[in-house]
Amino acid sequence: MKFGVIVFPGSNCDQDCFHVASKVMGQPTEYIWHKNSELGKFDCLIIPGGFSYGDYLRCGAIARFSPIMKAVIDFANSGGFVIGICNGFQILLEAGLLPGAMLRNKGLHFICKHVKLKVENNSTAFSSKYQKGQILRIPIAHNEGNYYIDEAGLKDLKKNDQIVFRYHGENPNGAIDDIAGIINKKGNVLGMMPHPERSSEIELNSIDGKGIFESILDRMNKK
Repeated sequence: MKFGVIVFPGSNCDQDCFHVASKVMGQPTEYIWHKNSELGKFDCLIIPGGFSYGDYLRCGAIARFSPIMKAVIDFANSGGFVIGICNGFQILLEAGLLPGAMLRNKGLHFICKHVKLKVENNSTAFSSKYQKGQILRIPIAHNEGNYYIDEAGLKDLKKNDQIVFRYHGENPNGAIDDIAGIINKKGNVLGMMPHPERSSEIELNSIDGKGIFESILDRMNKK
C-alpha cells in the first residue's frame, strides 16, 4: 500500500504523518507538494495538520485552491482513501469533500492536550480495528476545532452513521454534538481534529491512534 502526504506552505505535521506511514506502518510513502497538479499512484492520501498558508482568511480556505486539490478531489470522488487531520480536516471541509464548517474554539484559545474520544462507528475503513464504544486517548492541537453543521446536516450525519469519533467526558472546543471526526457518505474520506499520528508509538505515551492506520491497511489488504 502506498501513502501520499500532501505538503502545503505552513504544514507542520507532514513529517509526523510520513514517519508513521513509512516507519511505523512500514509502507511506501511519498511527499506531494501542493503545486503539483497531478497525483502518482497512491492508495491513501494524508492531508496533515499545520497552518496552511498561515491560516489566513479561514483555516484551509486558501489551501483548498492549491493546484493539488483538484487531483485530491478527483481521487476521493473515484473512491480513493483520504484522511484529513486537524488543518487537513479543515481543508476537506472547505473543499466540499466533507459537510459542515469549522469555527473558533469556544474559549477562543489554542488548545494543545490529550483528550478522550469515543468510537461511534467501527465499521469504516478508518476505524475497523477499534471496538464500538472504545475510549481512545489522542492529542489535539488547534485554535479552530469547533465543528459546526446545521440541524438538517446533523440529522443527515446521524442517519448515515457518518460520525466516527466523539469527544468523551469533555468537549474541549464546543463542537456540535461532541463531534471529533466524520466520514463522507461513501466512507472513503475521513476528517478528524485529533492527531492519530502523534499517538501511534509507545514513546509518545499512547498508541491509540495507530488503529486508524492499521484499519486502512486492513481494508486495502482485503480489496
